[in-house]
Amino acid sequence: MYQNRPVLTLGIETSCDETGVALYDGRLLAHAVYSQVAMHEAYGGVVPELASRDHIRRLVPLAREVFRTARKNISDLQAIGYTEGPGLAGALLVGASFAHGLAASLAIPAIGIHHLEGHLLSPLLGARPPAFPFIALLVSGGHTQLMRVEGLGRYALLGETQDDAAGEAFDKTAKLLGLGYPGGPALSRLAESGAPGRYRLPRPLLGKASRAGELDFSFSGLKTAVATLVRNEPSARPADIARAFVDAVVDVLAAKCVTALEQAGLTRLVLAGGVAANAQLRETLGKMAGAKGFDLFYPEAELCTDNGAMIAFAAALRLQQRNLPRQRGFGVKPRWDLPAG
Repeated sequence: MYQNRPVLTLGIETSCDETGVALYDGRLLAHAVYSQVAMHEAYGGVVPELASRDHIRRLVPLAREVFRTARKNISDLQAIGYTEGPGLAGALLVGASFAHGLAASLAIPAIGIHHLEGHLLSPLLGARPPAFPFIALLVSGGHTQLMRVEGLGRYALLGETQDDAAGEAFDKTAKLLGLGYPGGPALSRLAESGAPGRYRLPRPLLGKASRAGELDFSFSGLKTAVATLVRNEPSARPADIARAFVDAVVDVLAAKCVTALEQAGLTRLVLAGGVAANAQLRETLGKMAGAKGFDLFYPEAELCTDNGAMIAFAAALRLQQRNLPRQRGFGVKPRWDLPAG
């Protein structure tokens, strides 16, 4: 559907604490991801210098693994996509340096890809890809945004978080409950055994009378509400608190998605980013899709977190459509807003 001439593309993702490598040629041939979670757990968060060093150690072995799995040779490559930003500067430089060095040796293009564009387009890798245009909820540890996606490189920001991203709020709340790092997945699992409705937490920026900021998000106050609940109810079951928190976040995200669809007059919703793997969010949006008549799309769970497959796909799609970013020398963009088109 998106490729009329297969282009063997290597994708490299090193924006934070996961090293992702993949091969794509109109279909995903192979991909591998190495997570640094165990290394950073002792510090309670990502240590940038350690992340960069580990990318150096893992990148070449992972590349060899995907070539072996796909039964391809490096000489077969026709393009390389890499995450140019946003992310940790040192980590990005590892992937960018590898991509440009290999591309120069093979005389093929190295294509810098926006990390968020990779996430936005990742559902197109599925067996049932959404057609353009669609509304996308991009929700992860660092971003919570609603976008209107008209096509490749044609993105309009509809709303975003004014403070903490949803994933960040998950991790901070997990820490309040003593769940360690990274706490988001553990918090979601704990919430499954919690009693629904035992506690009710605020739904920030939901039901505002004013239309200004109607599609924006705010989660820092929700985290504060959890801290207050923990302090005032020392005998409360952590599972019940976790359930109240997850229900509040999911209610806000789902309601804003429906509002965005109604305002845009669209019936396709894409869920992308690390938090897109959250079971409660998928279940709630699935039920709302059936009730309100819109279609819901999301990538496979393994492609929700940072991965090379989404970068390879985005690079191949840009190459196919001759929609390549302007090359202004070799570098990375640790801070980089998603360009609108």
